Amino acid sequence: MRKTKRKKHTKTITKIVLFSGILIGGGIGIVTIMNRNVPEKRLMEYMKYIEKGEYEQMYAMLDQKKSSMNSKEEFIERNSKIYEGIEMSDLSITDITAKRKENGNAAVSYTTNMQTAAGNVEFTNNAVFSHNWTGYHLIWQDQLIFPELSATDKVQVTLEEAKRGNILDRNGRQLAGEGTASSVGIVPGRMENREDTIKKLAEYLGIGADEIEDKLKADWVKADSFVPVATIPKIQEVDLLTVNLDETVLEEKEKQDTLLKIPGIMLSDVKVRTYYLKEAASHLVGYVQAVTAEDLQEHKGEGYRTNSVIGKTGLETLYEKELKGTDGCEICIVDANGNKKSVIAYEPKKDGEDIHTTIDGDLQSTLYEQFKEDRGCSVALNPYTGEVLALVSTPSYDNNDFVRGMDNSQWSALNENEDRPLYNRFRQTWCPGSTFKPVIAAIGLKVGAFTANDDFGNEGLAWQKDSSWGDYTVTTLHDYAPVILKNALIYSDNIYFAKAALKIGADQLMQSLNQIGFNQELPFDIKMSESQYSNTDKIETEIQLADSGYGQGQILVNPLHLASIYTAFLNDGNMIKPYLHADGSTSSEIWIKDAFSPQIVLEVMEGLEGVVNNPEGTGYGACREDIRLAGKTGTAELKATKEDTSGTEIGWFTVFTTDRDTENPILLISMVENVKDIGGSGYVVEKDKAILDEYLGNE
Repeated sequence: MRKTKRKKHTKTITKIVLFSGILIGGGIGIVTIMNRNVPEKRLMEYMKYIEKGEYEQMYAMLDQKKSSMNSKEEFIERNSKIYEGIEMSDLSITDITAKRKENGNAAVSYTTNMQTAAGNVEFTNNAVFSHNWTGYHLIWQDQLIFPELSATDKVQVTLEEAKRGNILDRNGRQLAGEGTASSVGIVPGRMENREDTIKKLAEYLGIGADEIEDKLKADWVKADSFVPVATIPKIQEVDLLTVNLDETVLEEKEKQDTLLKIPGIMLSDVKVRTYYLKEAASHLVGYVQAVTAEDLQEHKGEGYRTNSVIGKTGLETLYEKELKGTDGCEICIVDANGNKKSVIAYEPKKDGEDIHTTIDGDLQSTLYEQFKEDRGCSVALNPYTGEVLALVSTPSYDNNDFVRGMDNSQWSALNENEDRPLYNRFRQTWCPGSTFKPVIAAIGLKVGAFTANDDFGNEGLAWQKDSSWGDYTVTTLHDYAPVILKNALIYSDNIYFAKAALKIGADQLMQSLNQIGFNQELPFDIKMSESQYSNTDKIETEIQLADSGYGQGQILVNPLHLASIYTAFLNDGNMIKPYLHADGSTSSEIWIKDAFSPQIVLEVMEGLEGVVNNPEGTGYGACREDIRLAGKTGTAELKATKEDTSGTEIGWFTVFTTDRDTENPILLISMVENVKDIGGSGYVVEKDKAILDEYLGNE
């Protein structure tokens, strides 16, 4: 920053400030003949044009015979390159003092203040005006831009790029950070057959030959230039030494080796944002891309430049402000030989912050590998602290492709894929099916609609309240006795929970669901869809109410919200707030206190433990001898009518460790969009068992 001493003058004008081309406290409006005869106002007019970048109007104000610039073109080029190069904005002048000379000319001193790419700049300066019958005209010299600037000097702007912060998992493993890719390009002077070389590279990259031709025709390209065409994955030697060598890696290595044999084609290492879990965490971590014109406009004044990147999805955009950092910048004057004369302004770079998350990268990858062929999602958290351990959506995509760049065929393949790999499923709401039954049980006990030992009576496998339901019935899969809460959870009895919902009543059920987070935003880093109990503002009919009792009807729940509700069964009835950004503390924060009483928790947990540990339980496939688990399966039928046989079935499994002293406590919820004809919820139970075996250790 530069500021010189202010001199005493014979005449002082009241403080006047130019801000964004508008005079505050003076009002310049249209320049009149009177203004032309007031040098102070002529200076203000000139400064207004600088702020607006109206260089031709600036030139028109000069005494062109006495000014140092030879032509209008040179004047415009000199001024525009400097002012735009330093990213000047918010120009103001104050302390304007004019002194008229005997020959009619005038000298005006003033203080300039402006914002630049290197921060605020302030200095005092002098402007000289000649006078004739048409008024005052500015005698322009280079020092009007900066006092130390001479005609042979240049203003040099040096940028030092800030490093974007890393995104880390709970163990310090990089989820996003700086990595190395390969830039594939052409050295024009080394090509032996231009047409053949371009054709082969275009085929390899899956782009048009004309696109490569356009890059080679750029003005800066010379015979020995390396002209980058695309960024591709770098094949490391260590990748080729792994025991389970990925066939795609070997194929890519062979393609690159073949490509490098063509004269003129080269590979060069380039630093790029890299996502180390790739498909396993793409919906969670997101990706960055080069800023667009719209981004620059939306984030004006926030330090973005045309070569900047910005977070577009996931954690990359959620924590953009913390991750981006601030580029360093130096604005200095250099002489004709390139020697630095003086520094106008300097702003040191500030690297972006690292974001530490609660995510367990290994668990995230394990979940993805188990479900990568399925349309579904999984969430996992520590039920005692609220630390989110994994958020997975499948199928997925490689977020590195968005950084390296995709051709049209890749983009079309992602968008047209019927499995919708770009769709983030863990942020959505889904029909929860029987995983909702423990929630209904807890609400029913809380409002006193029934007790855990009330026998609802054996109705067989089909039931309706009365003839007013027409041919509509609620069906279940198992016949058992007595029909009490514990057994109803173990056998996942639809009829029991349809009756339970009717006993609670629509108004009381809606009120109770609102009290545990329905129809409100989940207090979490990532915005999730709100859970609902109706497509309207209420449960409309008795049948809808009955269906809601076993997690169907119009009940839709976000998986992370459902996980938070389940934490109440492990925390004396308190719902724990989930969180993702680790601050070094693992203490829990209660989201909803006393959602249920400790007694209700004991009565519901008796059934949930039976689901996994009783041989008759629907989740018995996940039972372990060493670590006590509890949970609930769920299958939600999605069909147009009761007779519809073409509908799908959503499969769920909610499973958790029950002992607070377990070494790695976990609450895991997995959902698969269609489990029809592949085992129903049992399909999800089997996969979650494999995940828990790896996470908790084999028995």
